[in-house]
Amino acid sequence: MSAYIYENRNTKSFYSMAWMAFGISFLGMGIGLAYLEATIAMKGFLAMSYLFSVTSCFTVSKVVRDRHESEKFINKIESAKTEKFLNENGNVLSGI
Repeated sequence: MSAYIYENRNTKSFYSMAWMAFGISFLGMGIGLAYLEATIAMKGFLAMSYLFSVTSCFTVSKVVRDRHESEKFINKIESAKTEKFLNENGNVLSGI
């Protein structure tokens, strides 16, 4: 049984790629808004909408990850309880 509650299997290159993609898309949106032929109010609306959707994506990914981690933790506890029960009662069951 591993000593860690949560085992992270993502590589550093995956994290780098994800953050670079985020930076490039954020920069691209900023440049696109700067060169957009629209009023300041329209640009502001689009910028706020974009920022809201980015923060919503971060929040959703955190909630999904937290739920997954808690389910793994609960499953690990249940497995340990089952293993303990079988070890304690294995001798009784094998004598049947």
